[in-house]
Amino acid sequence: MKKRALVSVSNKEGLIPFVNGLVEQDIEILSTGGTKRSLEEAGIPVKNVSDVTAFPEILDGRVKTLHPAIHGGLLARRDKNDHMNQIAELDITPIDFVVVNLYPFAETIAKPDATFEDAIENIDIGGPSMLRSAAKNHADVTVVVDPNDYEAVLASLEQSDDHQQSLRQKLAAKVFRHTAAYDALIASYLTEAVDERHPETLTVTYTHKQALRYGENPHQKAAFYEKSNGSASSIAKAKQLHGKELSYNNINDANAALEVIKEFTEPAAVAIKHMNPCGVGTGESIATAFNRAYEADSKSIFGGIVALNREVDQETAQTMSEIFLEVILAPHFSPEAKEMLMKKKNIRLLEVAVDKGKTEDKLTSIHGGLLLQEEDSLGLDDAELSVVTKREPTEEEWTALSLGWKVVKHVKSNAIVLANGEMTVGVGAGQMNRVGSAAIAIEQAGERAKGAVLASDAFFPYGDTVETAAKAGVTAIIQPGGSVRDDESIQKADEYGIAMVFTGLRHFKH
Repeated sequence: MKKRALVSVSNKEGLIPFVNGLVEQDIEILSTGGTKRSLEEAGIPVKNVSDVTAFPEILDGRVKTLHPAIHGGLLARRDKNDHMNQIAELDITPIDFVVVNLYPFAETIAKPDATFEDAIENIDIGGPSMLRSAAKNHADVTVVVDPNDYEAVLASLEQSDDHQQSLRQKLAAKVFRHTAAYDALIASYLTEAVDERHPETLTVTYTHKQALRYGENPHQKAAFYEKSNGSASSIAKAKQLHGKELSYNNINDANAALEVIKEFTEPAAVAIKHMNPCGVGTGESIATAFNRAYEADSKSIFGGIVALNREVDQETAQTMSEIFLEVILAPHFSPEAKEMLMKKKNIRLLEVAVDKGKTEDKLTSIHGGLLLQEEDSLGLDDAELSVVTKREPTEEEWTALSLGWKVVKHVKSNAIVLANGEMTVGVGAGQMNRVGSAAIAIEQAGERAKGAVLASDAFFPYGDTVETAAKAGVTAIIQPGGSVRDDESIQKADEYGIAMVFTGLRHFKH
């Protein structure tokens, strides 16, 4: 019996040579709609699906292939006589190849002007049904959803039955991954449309972006996946201009740098080490901002990741070229800056949009489960600020407190940041008690602690942190407040003439 292939694709890349290859193997082609027209225009003989079903397309093409003549031909098992006898009695011909890819739902909803109706009309029904039928019966049916597999399918026609069966099984697995991702994207879109925050099942889909040499350590296998229709301002969307491939740790650190730099509208530079900001600087120019970020901690920036929110110019590139950096990310690099930095063989240069954009839920895997939470997107403008001490901050201290508060939310808890109005001068991260983090920040700051301000991601359980800061010369503090011992901290601040501001907003980061 002559073999049949049903071909219906929205992505026509490589279609004509592939179908020509099938025809050369004496395989009959069934098709419909735009795919049929494309094949006919290429001179390929095609049979209309409607001629097989003896039923016309209806409902503006919504119903074309949902018919027993199609699905019977896909699902009939060739090794079962009763299946083959039944479809013969019903004049149904087996279909041996299904070449289908789906309506462009992801591309449709990514358009800024896409309407809800546009999205609904780009939900494919017949395509997934055919793919799933063919994939279920992959013992007998070759199913192709990805144009990248065309060449392998044609080559397999000259191979052994065992080789063809192995390929059919791999292609079937890919189909179920593809349709699962397609359905997950639709489910996410509709769930968001009805504002269902925590549904009974969570459907997410990510696409493989990059194989990684290893994970955090050489013995851990790893890969990088990109969220479908994720934010444009993300490392997943960054364009790498130069350097070695990004590692697992590079990606994590670059993401941390990008999240910090989004906090700033004025020219700013952020240096990251092990996902903590080790130096942040601002200034009238990006060169000045970077110099201050470097001066904030010239030791820790070595081998670090740097993010900037302005174009990297020649002056800034000159300074950065004198330091060992793993990654530099920015919205743009001037031609002169690129030429200068590209002289360093291994440094990674990433161009990426730097804007807050739409928030996304944060997913954190645990052994056997998943935690979901909203992004910590709140800033000082969202806080209910109250000055709780006798002295109010000066204008200069307010500027410094604002900078410290922007940075401390991105430091691992317990977090303490010392800053002036232009840069961080000390960062204490991840200690088991808050006064320990303060001590580290103060030690790093040294003499620069005098006249600096202190930002804390959470309240002070005792007055000891205030006292430690006061003895180092800190003049103002910003912290959430809310401890049962707030009065103790306030009294200590008043005792040393420190201005203290409560935000009512906590920024734990684990």
